[in-house]
Amino acid sequence: MTEVRKPQARPARPYFSSGPCAKPPVWSPEKLNTESLGRSHRAKIGKTRLQYCIDLMREMLRLPDTHRIGIVPGSDTGAFEMAMWTMLGARPVTALAWESFGEGWVTDVAKQLKLDPTVIRADYGQLPDLGQVDWSNDVLFTWNGTTSGVRVPDGDWIPADRQGLSFADATSAVFAYDLPWDKIDVATFSWQKVLGGEGGHGVLILGPRAVERLESHTPAWPLPKVFRLMSKGALAEGVFKGETINTPSMLAVEDAIFALEWAKSLGGLDGLKARSDANAAALDKIVGERGWLSHLAADPASRSKTSVCLSVAGADADFIKKFAGLLEAEGAAYDIAGYRDAPPGLRIWCGATVDTADIESLGPWLDWAYASLKA
Repeated sequence: MTEVRKPQARPARPYFSSGPCAKPPVWSPEKLNTESLGRSHRAKIGKTRLQYCIDLMREMLRLPDTHRIGIVPGSDTGAFEMAMWTMLGARPVTALAWESFGEGWVTDVAKQLKLDPTVIRADYGQLPDLGQVDWSNDVLFTWNGTTSGVRVPDGDWIPADRQGLSFADATSAVFAYDLPWDKIDVATFSWQKVLGGEGGHGVLILGPRAVERLESHTPAWPLPKVFRLMSKGALAEGVFKGETINTPSMLAVEDAIFALEWAKSLGGLDGLKARSDANAAALDKIVGERGWLSHLAADPASRSKTSVCLSVAGADADFIKKFAGLLEAEGAAYDIAGYRDAPPGLRIWCGATVDTADIESLGPWLDWAYASLKA
């Protein structure tokens, strides 16, 4: 392989993974509050810190009092499966799938819960026709498809007078976009995405219509303990007041609190959105200046501003593996190969915990890796 001259400057923080994502730029382990560690999560200090984390999330998301927030096990996957297992079955189900995680929910509904869903699909890089959705059904969708870089542009396609519930897997969208909470009955996410938090914990947000469903519908299948949101015929309100179903990692909770306090110092949601928007714009400029690089999501209106997926002209899976490996070996970019189920390409996280200067510094290194492999 002919040697190609390397760029002079590297990104200061080459963490571009789409999950777990870069830590906040001011983060260090020494800055975490550790007073709750080694204590019971059911002691006053544990419940106080869990409630504080919930309160910060509500404040940062501008979530109305009508919606409840619970910290649950199993990351975003656990939270979304908890919602499906506890609330589906009362109505027919429509599942939208345009990337890997949406397909996962189709599998859960069809093969595990055996509910024979209506499935509306689109290829990677595309968004299905949202006008086809029958809102007399419960509807499952990913707000921001992390593995395809395609998102729903807004909530206008969700009717206010819907009969079914809207279930939004919003793990790469929460804290990056303005979400219309009046259109979302169930939302799930993980701290490990836009906040750069640790994995293992999910967050479940329930609107009043979702609570009504829980209180009026008993699933036909057995529920594992970690999925149970009802107790003695009533909603287990403690789950939404810091009384978690199972033992949480208080270290992960303190890490999330640190990220939320950092977000608050930026101006809250507006500050997080501004950073993500600037990162996406910087990457878009890089793509626009290179003929061999393009967006997998062709339509800017439905293109993710967080998990940005790119196509490399003529690249197969082996080429992408070598491309990402070159950059990792140089300490220029970590974990930028596309998701294993997606078409071969790159995936670069542009969420708020990434610095725009690092995105800008990445451009010459992409050129170097491409030229090195082509030489």
